[in-house]
Amino acid sequence: MAMKTSQRKRLPRSAFAYPSRRAFPIDTPARARNALARAAQPNTRGQYAHVARAVRKKYGNKIATVGTARGTTSRPGYRRTRRGRSRRR
Repeated sequence: MAMKTSQRKRLPRSAFAYPSRRAFPIDTPARARNALARAAQPNTRGQYAHVARAVRKKYGNKIATVGTARGTTSRPGYRRTRRGRSRRR
């Protein structure tokens, strides 16, 4: 469900990946996953790494982000290979 403006304004600055701009809310795990998905979209160059760092700092390994290998992890412990198949780390 989308967040209303009044709800967004009530969130503390610490609930955002970019506190000064109040962009990419990460107050819940669902919103953190959504922020990662939005930051990974085209024309958001350089933002994914920042949002991923903020999510890792707040939630640790509970939410899958880019792993050390190439490709995006679909869930913790898994990663996509170049051919699109998943394999166990």
